[in-house]
Amino acid sequence: TRSYYRGAAGALMVYDITRRSTYNHLSSWLTDTRNLTNPNTVIFLIGNKSDLESTREVTYEEAKEFADENGLMFLEASAMSGQNVEEAFLETARKIYQNIQEGRLDLNASESGVQHRPSQPGRTSLTNEAPNTKDQCSC
Repeated sequence: TRSYYRGAAGALMVYDITRRSTYNHLSSWLTDTRNLTNPNTVIFLIGNKSDLESTREVTYEEAKEFADENGLMFLEASAMSGQNVEEAFLETARKIYQNIQEGRLDLNASESGVQHRPSQPGRTSLTNEAPNTKDQCSC
């Protein structure tokens, strides 16, 4: 499993809110993740299948408490409806970007897990800054 984590800048730990057995594995998954990654790896806990509230076995509060106690980012999502799926990836990317800005991740180190190249037009911005359109020609 070490190769699975090699160079990871972020990890999404996903459990099924309708199957407690998946939630019960979180502690061991977290231990593996922390033992096999850089200490600054961003870990996001995601409760999947939030669209199946009627068959929920893990409460939001219980999972939120686990996330808070372990310093994890947390949200619930639904792959079926798409709710919060993009948000989970964007928030993970924003936190990784913040770690880069604060010097916690070195872009030049191969173990940082971050590959970079210049931004391309039409890409989602990870910052709240408006794009600079002043110098662009409309011709």
